[in-house]
Amino acid sequence: MRLAASLAFATAALFGTAAQAQVNVKIGVLNDMSSLYADIGGPGSITAVKMAVEDFNPAAHGMKVEIVNADHQNKPDVGSNIARQWFDVDHVDAIVDVPTSSVALAVADVTREKNKVFLISGAASSDLTGPKCTPNNVHWTYDTWMLANGTGKALVKTGGDTWFFLTSDYAFGHALEHDTAAVVTANGGKVLGEVMHPLNTQDFSSFLLQAQASKAKIIGLANAGGDTINAIKQGAEFGITAGGQQFAGLLVFVTDVNALGLKTAQGLVLTETWYWDMNDANRTWTKRWQAERQGKFPSMVVAGVYAETLHYLKAVAALKNAADGKAVVNQMKALPTDDPLFGKGYIRPDGRKIHPAYLFQVKKPEESKYAGDVYTLRATIPAEEAFRPMKDDNCPMVTN
Repeated sequence: MRLAASLAFATAALFGTAAQAQVNVKIGVLNDMSSLYADIGGPGSITAVKMAVEDFNPAAHGMKVEIVNADHQNKPDVGSNIARQWFDVDHVDAIVDVPTSSVALAVADVTREKNKVFLISGAASSDLTGPKCTPNNVHWTYDTWMLANGTGKALVKTGGDTWFFLTSDYAFGHALEHDTAAVVTANGGKVLGEVMHPLNTQDFSSFLLQAQASKAKIIGLANAGGDTINAIKQGAEFGITAGGQQFAGLLVFVTDVNALGLKTAQGLVLTETWYWDMNDANRTWTKRWQAERQGKFPSMVVAGVYAETLHYLKAVAALKNAADGKAVVNQMKALPTDDPLFGKGYIRPDGRKIHPAYLFQVKKPEESKYAGDVYTLRATIPAEEAFRPMKDDNCPMVTN
């Protein structure tokens, strides 16, 4: 009898200890730390993850969170090799950010194979919640369908009905051109041509001359970061806008506008899902972020990294386990999203995070009142209209 009682006590003690066991979580920030997309995320995304962990307060949830980071150099093989090393050897539970869609698609394959979690903010390809969707992905901030239907539709409706595309020659650029061209033609416009350029191009002269010769009203820049900046700067030297043609920055970040300067960037129409100066909550968060990133302004990618990391940690806390990636992502979908930067929302079954998008126009220099004051809001695109309907996304794991 005493033995049975002793065993019962020991068993209860064992289960009590297990119930209170600390949950260890390891997050890997994988992005471009040194090249054309470094200002969009890079070190700023690492700061955002640190802030999300701090705001979540892991100790209060019986958790310990470790953060690691690496530079994928915008190369799919480098990115996928880092992901394998992290999952197999370093016991990373979730990978965050990953700009460059070709890298993100490669990392998504590894994440699914290893049943971990992939929190996408920097990559844009709408295929990530379309034909290439997986049960281990959450695509948070923006995508090519959203960009095309924001900027593309607005410009066609205001008279920009002939287009020529300058397109970055990899998965992201192809997807952005494809999605935008579809919107242009669906709204009565016409695509006059396109030219592909290599990633991280320094000399756009031959490409710009082709765009200029097309006489298209709109030159759609299906590129990002340093490529967008160089194309617009060199376009100004060629007198493209002075000659009556208009650049459409199909993916433009506040970091690009600051690099260009308002004199060069003024009048650009663009679509984003978050802007640092849009409300008090964003401004307060930005001041905290700038404690580590002095003189910089956070992009929507950085904001997305913060929000998706915070929501991921809430899901892990609810499950009290980070090991099963599919289970964690399912929990993220089950929990309504709510954070200081994107507010209330939700994640669809295909992994697409749903929130509003905003059509902005870059201010003239004389309209800007202080550093970082660069956008005028032209329109708000409601959450349910901002992203491709799930019935049209061809995600194989969703029954429409």
